Amino acid sequence: MNYEESLQNVSVLGAAGKMGSGIVLLTAAEMADLSLKPENKGKTFVLHAIDVSDEALSGLMRYLKTQVVKVAEKKAVMLRKVYADRKDLIENSDIIDQYVFDVLHVVKPTKLLEAARDSKVIFEAIKEDPDLKISVYKKINDNNPRKPWFFTNTSSIPITWLDEKANLEGRIVGYHFYNPPAVQKLVELIKSQHTLKEVEDFGLMYAKNLKKVIVPAHDVAGFIGNGHFMRDILYAGNEVEKIKGEYTFAEAVYLLNKISQDYLIRPMGIFQLVDYVGIDVCSLIMSVMKPYMKTENIHSPMLDLLLSMDVRGGQYADGSQKDGILKYEKGKPVAVFDPGTKQYIPIAGFQEKTDKKLGAMPVVRPWKTVVNNAAKEELLTTYFKELKSLTGFGAGLTKAYALRSRDIGKKLVIDGVAFSEQDVNTVLLTGFFHAYGPINNYLN
Repeated sequence: MNYEESLQNVSVLGAAGKMGSGIVLLTAAEMADLSLKPENKGKTFVLHAIDVSDEALSGLMRYLKTQVVKVAEKKAVMLRKVYADRKDLIENSDIIDQYVFDVLHVVKPTKLLEAARDSKVIFEAIKEDPDLKISVYKKINDNNPRKPWFFTNTSSIPITWLDEKANLEGRIVGYHFYNPPAVQKLVELIKSQHTLKEVEDFGLMYAKNLKKVIVPAHDVAGFIGNGHFMRDILYAGNEVEKIKGEYTFAEAVYLLNKISQDYLIRPMGIFQLVDYVGIDVCSLIMSVMKPYMKTENIHSPMLDLLLSMDVRGGQYADGSQKDGILKYEKGKPVAVFDPGTKQYIPIAGFQEKTDKKLGAMPVVRPWKTVVNNAAKEELLTTYFKELKSLTGFGAGLTKAYALRSRDIGKKLVIDGVAFSEQDVNTVLLTGFFHAYGPINNYLN
């Protein structure tokens, strides 16, 4: 079965979620593009968008319509060639409207899992719950005569475990998109011990057509991205505990967030990133990873405490940030949650005092002015050389954080999670938008 035939009937599980909606958008556009090729004339392409809520599915269709217009506008010249034989499509607006129709026509929203019974390709983006995934896979596999291929968006669960528990006989691969899938270029590809070559080949072709960057990872819980991110969270949480004697909880969180964003030149501070992903999601990923990490305790009492007070973070349906460890106004942190008082403490009330205690620090160029700068390497080398020469409290925190990040990255290679140091750096550069990879020689 060739690539086009495999994509004629597809299902996306968790289609209305944050990840699933992006996968639906990408896949529906790819299927529509294939259907518009002359050699595929007369062939039917169907994408079953499966989720549990009618309201969520309605939201998905509204999202798709808005996003497909943007997609069409970007490739209007190409679409004019595709629709060259359509004399009724004169204006660009006509062509865009037709493409929107063609893409949305592919998508069939439904709450029925049975809709996946004829699909050859199943993209799964449901809750990061191992037992739930196994249950869903079995229901589809037992009732689908086509021996479907499963592409799971899990960011932490070992693929071999899923494969064997659901009796998929190698018809599964880890296919970890990064959020949001329609924008992020990175996909981590993780084979089980039994993954069939044709499943991997399809995944590689699909990624190529979507212009994604594929980074392979070994089948170790957490893989590369969360293998680094979760340990980064644990390190920051431990540092908060260490300095709480001199600082309040809110001040300590603010300091580590500032260090990890401003002085490590990242797009977000560590606790802002936890809020973005969701405190509950991060905690769940840790709980999945923990049983497989025999020499480490992948567990955060800090996240447990926050969740016990129903502090969760995450995002609203429109993509705006919910309050979590930090409180946000117009997308920017303005306060820190204090578990002692169960209130948000305004950053403005202690910012000047804590910033002063950092001591001498290098002049920071904001992440956005560094990340795509043609002279980035020179800027970073100069910056870290200055940082290395400083001995104050803030400089010490920053250097220790950078070195710990490097150690985490190197350990991912040593432990057989990543194939190479370059793969670790690619994941952090591409999936997390860091300005530089964690494995570097800046502080040597």
